[in-house]
Amino acid sequence: MNDGSLIELALADAREKMQRAIDHAKSEFAAVRTGRATPGLVEKLKVDYYGTEVPLQQLAGFTVPEARVLVIHPYDKGALKSIEKAIQNSDLGVNPSNDGVLIRLVFPQLTEERRKELVKVVRQRAEDNRVAIRNVRRATRHDLDALERDGEISSDDLEWAEKELEKLTHELITEIDRLLGHKEQELLDV
Repeated sequence: MNDGSLIELALADAREKMQRAIDHAKSEFAAVRTGRATPGLVEKLKVDYYGTEVPLQQLAGFTVPEARVLVIHPYDKGALKSIEKAIQNSDLGVNPSNDGVLIRLVFPQLTEERRKELVKVVRQRAEDNRVAIRNVRRATRHDLDALERDGEISSDDLEWAEKELEKLTHELITEIDRLLGHKEQELLDV
């Protein structure tokens, strides 16, 4: 294997791991309530389905008939009570209404104080994901240094690879910041 392909492998691996932090941030942001109903708020919710913890998205379909109303259509009517219980035990702060066929969630308007709390939450989650990206950068840089120490890549190759790694890190942290800005705007829009 030539030294260029070792570097390409290390950078591709770093990109893949950093992309996971972006995907994680997206799913975390989707789960933060904004006053609008969206399936992302509940689809990852764990439901006790006949003794097994199952994500709600595997047990039901979702519709949003109005901006602040989310309707959950269980595929199995026997799961209604378990779904209702999972929603009540979650931190959504919404009371489910069960009519024996489906579950309706009506999301109240968020207070300004609650919006500001949620902005703090998403900022912290963004920072956690930035740290995850920086940790990937550090580990990859360590791997590249080891390749140079072992004589598998030259110091010029190492310098080039570190610049590429830095560009990748900056690009993905900028993406986290963009996602954060969008979510903050969504939270603060009344």
